[in-house]
Amino acid sequence: MSGSPARARRREAAARLWHAYRAHRAGLFGLGVLVLIAAAALAAPLLVEGDVRKVTGTPGGPLEPPSARFPLGTDQFGRPLLGLLLWGARISLTVGLLAAALSVAIGAAVGIVAGHYGGWFATLLMRITDWFLVMPTLVLAIVLATVMSRDVWTVIVAIGVTSWPTTARLVRAQTIAVESRPYIERAKALGGGHRHIMGRHVLPNVLPLVLAQTTLGISAAILTEATLAFLGLGDPMVISWGGMLQEAREAGAVSSGHWWYLAPPGLAIALVALAFTLCGRAIEKVLDPRLGVGR
Repeated sequence: MSGSPARARRREAAARLWHAYRAHRAGLFGLGVLVLIAAAALAAPLLVEGDVRKVTGTPGGPLEPPSARFPLGTDQFGRPLLGLLLWGARISLTVGLLAAALSVAIGAAVGIVAGHYGGWFATLLMRITDWFLVMPTLVLAIVLATVMSRDVWTVIVAIGVTSWPTTARLVRAQTIAVESRPYIERAKALGGGHRHIMGRHVLPNVLPLVLAQTTLGISAAILTEATLAFLGLGDPMVISWGGMLQEAREAGAVSSGHWWYLAPPGLAIALVALAFTLCGRAIEKVLDPRLGVGR
């Protein structure tokens, strides 16, 4: 029974957040786009006939333009691009979500620890953060993807461990602000240890910022994954939107004018990145009313 009031308060808080989020039309549009794309990706095995990953026994001819049979045309092997697009969404969204989660987890941990302890240890952590911050994220990701095995998990790790510094600095600043409040002093006076202060008081107060950073980081992670795949550093055994662009480049789609080979994955990447950005901005405005309400 003791947990019922807490659950009720959480439900009320979630309802208030959703009510505030609905005031942001751009955020609602982004959320709707993401729901549709995610549903299509999950239903790909039901919507796509056969195994589109096979390059033999394909249903169409090489590089057929869009038609009633193939709404988005075919690739160089005769595979329908619509099926490839749906299957590619599964990998691109998965990499984006997991890489962003890893990045934000590292950044939040570094930021909370540095903001809580302070001193020389925090200075050391921030100097490491600054080093990662000034280094181009894409260059570091390319280096890691080159020296590690070429698979999806390598791409996730390469993106996650190179894109956390911004989150770390933001969370550190928020942690310092939270720990200056009177109730933190009372918790310390009552014998609260470091783990208690960080886990029970600091973390809940920085979670809204972490959520907003995660949403914004997903779009950056999807773009980075597409870039790595386009450069040939992705997993050649899986289908992703970046891999589709890389195959289109190798097939000479740019010079031969086969626009339907390039347009679908490129537009899909841009649309998903825009949708996540709109959701992230809306969440920021909901959690920080000083930013105003964008309609």
